[in-house]
Amino acid sequence: MLTEEELQYLRDNIRQVPDFPKKGILFLDITTSVKDPKSLRLTMDFLKEKVAPLKPDYVVGLESRGFVYGAPLAVELGCGFIMVRKPNKLPGSKISESYGLEYGRDTLEIHADAIKPGDKVVIIDDLLATGGTVTAAIRLMQRVGADIKAAVLPIELTPLKGREKIEEMGVDVISMLQYDLD
Repeated sequence: MLTEEELQYLRDNIRQVPDFPKKGILFLDITTSVKDPKSLRLTMDFLKEKVAPLKPDYVVGLESRGFVYGAPLAVELGCGFIMVRKPNKLPGSKISESYGLEYGRDTLEIHADAIKPGDKVVIIDDLLATGGTVTAAIRLMQRVGADIKAAVLPIELTPLKGREKIEEMGVDVISMLQYDLD
């Protein structure tokens, strides 16, 4: 369990960029956090502590910042890692899901044979805002019959209510840092 001091240390290592990628959006940039060894270790320790009891077969990382946390978490847990990619990045047969986000539309894809029905997965991305990306990933996992144990997001923007959308789909949300954006 992280202490208040450690949580503040993590908050202090996330750069806030106003009006990116468009006016009115406050972008929380994890690049400053992952370059700091202590911040990265605290984040990975938190993720491992919360996800290990779920015993996933796979960590499913969302392009691209979900890869930053997802692959090392899979190594820590001794399970596999599956990449969910943006369009035209995966060869072979794939399944796609389009979705809306706070500043446009996008599509996610996985290999059609990436997950078998009943495989236990956790979905990970860097940040939860409106929930569009994660709900699209949940729909992909549901279509292939995965047993979704949780959506894991180190950062959560609580006013945008992404958590509510995910929980309405029957998926638990694990987040480390919550921001009110005030």
